[in-house]
Amino acid sequence: MIPVYFVLTRGLVLLDLAGPAEAFRVAERLCPGMFALHFCGPEAELECGLAGLHLARIKPLPARLPANALVIVSGVVGTPTRLDDAQARAIIDWLAARQPADGFTLMTVCAGALFAAAAGLTRGRECTTHHGSLAQLATLDPSARILDNRIFVEDGALVSSAGITAGIDLALHMVSRHCGPRIACEVAREMLVYQRRAGTDSALSPWLEHRSHLHPGVHKVQDAVVRNPAAPWSAQSLAQEAHTSARHLTRLFRLHAGCTPMDYLYQIRVALARDLLRETRLDLERVAEKAGFGSAQHMRRVWRRFEPRTPGMARQQLAA
Repeated sequence: MIPVYFVLTRGLVLLDLAGPAEAFRVAERLCPGMFALHFCGPEAELECGLAGLHLARIKPLPARLPANALVIVSGVVGTPTRLDDAQARAIIDWLAARQPADGFTLMTVCAGALFAAAAGLTRGRECTTHHGSLAQLATLDPSARILDNRIFVEDGALVSSAGITAGIDLALHMVSRHCGPRIACEVAREMLVYQRRAGTDSALSPWLEHRSHLHPGVHKVQDAVVRNPAAPWSAQSLAQEAHTSARHLTRLFRLHAGCTPMDYLYQIRVALARDLLRETRLDLERVAEKAGFGSAQHMRRVWRRFEPRTPGMARQQLAA
């Protein structure tokens, strides 16, 4: 289980908190026992950035955290961000003491990166923040390697995101890291947001490609394929999942997913085969069978459409 601690301070941007929290809540429902959410701060009650709205029964900042914890610090309203009041100083001092001692991963949303910088946790690291806070971040820590125009940035135990809704993107990325891309995709679908990745990440996972649309029928077919890629799918059986004809489903897929239903099926089967090559020692015939191909020869023929290396070469590279 990954304990997730949201650090709350007066004037916090509510979406910085609610967006990532909802992503982890949905992920926990889909993967029971994976995440435990906690809300802590210097005071038991505070007024958030929405004037008149108070948050209460906030737990104290923990005296110690496990190394696998994820601590999330949100931004606050107003520019420049004030870091000299008692609540802000309490969080900064706590981060400066606990992160080096406990080794947890620190995730900042929006201007939350300023708290990390004031605590000395961005020194020499790559990071980002809201575009309106970039100058303040550079002033707080001239040694930080600040990357602008980025959704989020990872550098060791520090992961930082840009403004407001980028916190959802980073939360989905963390869900993908711990639960896998399929679960992250399901969380994104339930939240009706696009599944995005930062520019320096590896190429988009095949499990997530062609999913940045909102057509329910196409998603229903894709969900069925992902649940059981090796099923004996045909153009007609895929169309039955969407309660339409095979010809109309192909039109829908081209319009909303940018590929045909059978192309999508083969891409997912190749992705499953890659996972099997990496995680098992099954021979190619068994890999092909488990991934839904008629034979190893059939798998190799389809594989060439999506991968530059042969399955054998891919296994060697994945094992390296």
